[in-house]
Amino acid sequence: MKGLTAVEHRALKAVAMQFFINGVVVASYVPRLPGIRDKLGISLSMIGIVLAVATGIGLLGSLVQDPIMARVGAKRSLVGGGIALLVLLPLVAISTHWLMLIVVLGLLHVADVVVDVAMNMQGSTLSARRDTPVMNRLHGMWSLGTVVGGVVASLMAAFDVSLTLHLLAASALLAGALLYVAPGLLDAEPDDDASTAAANSTPASRVFIAFAILGGAAILPEMINSDWAAFRLTDDLDASPGVAGIAYVAFTTGMVIGRFSGDQLVASVGSTVVLRWATVFAAAGTLIATLVPSIVASFVGLLVAGLGVSVMFPQLYDAAAQNRRPNKALGGLTAGIRLFLLIAPIVVGTLAASSTFTVGAAIAIVAIPGALLVWLLSSRLTSEDF
Repeated sequence: MKGLTAVEHRALKAVAMQFFINGVVVASYVPRLPGIRDKLGISLSMIGIVLAVATGIGLLGSLVQDPIMARVGAKRSLVGGGIALLVLLPLVAISTHWLMLIVVLGLLHVADVVVDVAMNMQGSTLSARRDTPVMNRLHGMWSLGTVVGGVVASLMAAFDVSLTLHLLAASALLAGALLYVAPGLLDAEPDDDASTAAANSTPASRVFIAFAILGGAAILPEMINSDWAAFRLTDDLDASPGVAGIAYVAFTTGMVIGRFSGDQLVASVGSTVVLRWATVFAAAGTLIATLVPSIVASFVGLLVAGLGVSVMFPQLYDAAAQNRRPNKALGGLTAGIRLFLLIAPIVVGTLAASSTFTVGAAIAIVAIPGALLVWLLSSRLTSEDF
């Protein structure tokens, strides 16, 4: 029987809080982007460019996190990155030009990558020491943070609270949470690449590329179903905006249910089996939601797809953290995610805008192959040469 010591139990609470903090940070400014656009006096297309370039800058985080982790370790990387997130968040509100907004959001993405890698590494280490894994629930805390942050941001906008005051208050409150996180984190670090290289014949570049492919493939059914589900209902099925909004709710509901129940499944049947079945659910749910001409079927399909997608990234992050080159694996995973976040919306939008494909068909063409690619590669995650 495995169990956590008192110190490790405290560390697990700290890591869970950091997952929550990261979710709140993202959701604090995203719902208020329309107001930011109006304040800067830029077009919708320009705000799209700003977000795309900022995401591209975030790719640098996947490259710099490895030397940062190697130099200062996961704990200091997490705390330093967490401080950077809270310093940068209010700067979103005081950006007076779209170029400044690009820089601020880009740096936010870089800091987010560093924290993301560090907290997943600590979380995976603690999860491996328990009888029942916790990676799904940790990622569930991130989802919960996005819900809380999104609700608060929406209320602030509804009551016309200034963005500056909102983000300053959010940063201050989250700083208090970070004061709880920092002293509780594990001091001991996993073996780094230098100490494990002799035991691993796989080139570092191969590990990076393999996990980049996995990260990029896995983000497709998650991001595309989330971002394009409402368009599927309005453009293909003539649903009203209110009904179409329920599509997003159906998908995220499946995500939350799956993340807070997935650890029991992993404990019962193993991570590889859960990951393989998750991809099947993600692909099948997407297929139903996008190709069956029914609003009810779309809701059901999105719920099923959300259940499948929910446990994919927790398993992939866990596999990357347990890889013999964890920094390279986690860096590759985050790089693949952000690269595909840049490319996939353009592909879906182009296909959907054509006279050949419906929105649903465009979603299916891009999202389902991503899930199937994860299915094909999942059995190799625990192999010695991956």
